[in-house]
Amino acid sequence: MGYRMASVTAAQGKTLWERTVELTIAIGERILAPIERFIGRRSLVGDATFFALERFPWVKHVEDNWTVIREEAERLLEVQADLANFQDISKDQIEITDDDRWKTFFIYGYGFEAKLGVEMCPRTAALMREVPGMSTAMISILSPRKHILDHRGPYKGVLRYHLGLIVPNDAEACRIRVGEDIRHWEEGKSLIFDDTFNHEVWNDTDETRVVLFVDVLRPLPFPESLINRLIVKAIGYSPFVLDAKRNQEAWEKRFLERRRERQGSAPQARTAAG
Repeated sequence: MGYRMASVTAAQGKTLWERTVELTIAIGERILAPIERFIGRRSLVGDATFFALERFPWVKHVEDNWTVIREEAERLLEVQADLANFQDISKDQIEITDDDRWKTFFIYGYGFEAKLGVEMCPRTAALMREVPGMSTAMISILSPRKHILDHRGPYKGVLRYHLGLIVPNDAEACRIRVGEDIRHWEEGKSLIFDDTFNHEVWNDTDETRVVLFVDVLRPLPFPESLINRLIVKAIGYSPFVLDAKRNQEAWEKRFLERRRERQGSAPQARTAAG
């Protein structure tokens, strides 16, 4: 009874937009479930947790330029405290992370360009535009001793790509489980997996883990490939994604304001010191 009353109170406290986003997610899950089963059967790379990299020719080009991506990611670490927590952008992530130890820096999100991401990571952005079927690209920063709880991705029509950029020395203590399979990141090396299998992540070290995090369209035969592309495009205009886009833009504005304030105070500090 008490739980039910608390749930009602929480629902009453939500805005119309927040309730719309939640309703859209619930309806989307029901609609997409049978489509996902069909996609799994028709997938040109099979229906597995992790995939052989040779099935994705573009991976080599990304790996050949991994130090370029890492250089831009390292500059982000200089302002890590100011970066957005994943749940601040995508509100549903609060179910799997509720602290400030999983930072994300979006470059693209479901087809939308993150203006600040492209500005601060221009070479990474250029490389991502060359990846066939890229829909989302970001830098994912996991602080020491962070555990991302068990969860699944929203749609089987995309696959998840990780490129190791900064990996703790004790690589085996920093791992990802997808289904029943466990993998470890390596610097300059890639992983591709289906995030609709339940998965979770651990960084059981005292070092920071940084990866390039990309979603790409799952390889499918025609006309399924066209239908899948249209579904992903439609998801990009759903209230769920538009809410994340709005949160991203609000965070970018706050980030730039803080940067201007610091730049403005720097000359005054130098004058006082002189």
